[in-house]
Amino acid sequence: MSDPSPDQSASCADSVRVYIRTRKGIVLATEIGCCLIVLICYAASRSPGYLGVAITELIFSTIFFFLFALHYDQQIAFIHWGWTDFLRAAIGGGLFIILSLVCLIRGGDGAGIAGSVIGLLTGILFAYDAFLTFPKLKRTHAPAATESPDNI
Repeated sequence: MSDPSPDQSASCADSVRVYIRTRKGIVLATEIGCCLIVLICYAASRSPGYLGVAITELIFSTIFFFLFALHYDQQIAFIHWGWTDFLRAAIGGGLFIILSLVCLIRGGDGAGIAGSVIGLLTGILFAYDAFLTFPKLKRTHAPAATESPDNI
């Protein structure tokens, strides 16, 4: 997610500039760009009925990018941002892969096929994001006591 030590004196643009240089920032920015390309391809297609996934994931990726860049994930503590980001990436990856395969099998014009191919790559990118996020969710726990405190 975001760095644990936010700089309070940094402006919004500085925070975004710093965050986009991190691995998570690069992945989220690439997701936004790929979703935008898929959205343009599906909109230029003769059957623009597949825009929903691209629009939804574009909005969610943009929200999470700015949320993490501006360190709002540390200020809003009642949401587990790790699991939320993992579920966003995993569901987005699955939806993009399924939608792109359906569009490729169905066939169509060049813009639809281009959107499907880029959608497959975008689905793989979302799956990679989920793969990067998952190890951060594993927490080590202390072993439970095997004896009672009273030694009975």
